[in-house]
Amino acid sequence: MTAALACLALPATAQDLVTYETDQSFDDVVFGLESAILDAGLVIDHTSHVGEMLERTRADVGSDVVLFDQADVFSFCSAVVSRQVMEADPMNIAYCPYDVFVMTRPDTEGTTIGFRSYPEGPMQAVQEMLDGIARSAIGAD
Repeated sequence: MTAALACLALPATAQDLVTYETDQSFDDVVFGLESAILDAGLVIDHTSHVGEMLERTRADVGSDVVLFDQADVFSFCSAVVSRQVMEADPMNIAYCPYDVFVMTRPDTEGTTIGFRSYPEGPMQAVQEMLDGIARSAIGAD
């Protein structure tokens, strides 16, 4: 399995993102992500089909822009890591659950997997967990 990989820190509206690009298909990356989450002993709480929703509502909101070919966000939590970061500061509850997205865009080749970056300090435990999961999903660990 070939994993063309590039780590990009892309600015987002209110926060930074950690992203990885791969030449793997969307379905292969999603399968890898689901497997990596389960292999870590975690449970996917929710999958948001963001790409489908945006495409379904595109005309309703008066747009002709196709943002994604496919785009899903996977939400999950870790009892161990969540307890660790919330014992350090109970207000870290604001970051839970944790999300990893997978997307393909009509104007690019390959698939992007990523997650938001977290503040310095205790939340770096979450960032390290998500980075390991994302890298494992595309075979870059």
